Amino acid sequence: MITFTINDMTCGHCVGTITKAVLAADAGARIEVDLAAHLVHIEPARASANELREAIAAAGYSPEAR
Repeated sequence: MITFTINDMTCGHCVGTITKAVLAADAGARIEVDLAAHLVHIEPARASANELREAIAAAGYSPEAR
């Protein structure tokens, strides 16, 4: 499981955008989001942590590995 802190994830729209970005990078990934804690947990199917981080960053957010 890969976990990112994303402090600029502030609403449901952000969650949707980040979810779409992760699934575009790894269609088989499982994603759990804790919006209140600004955490995104990802169980990747094939993508590396770096690829997922880059996908989230490309969507306009600032993921920090935990």
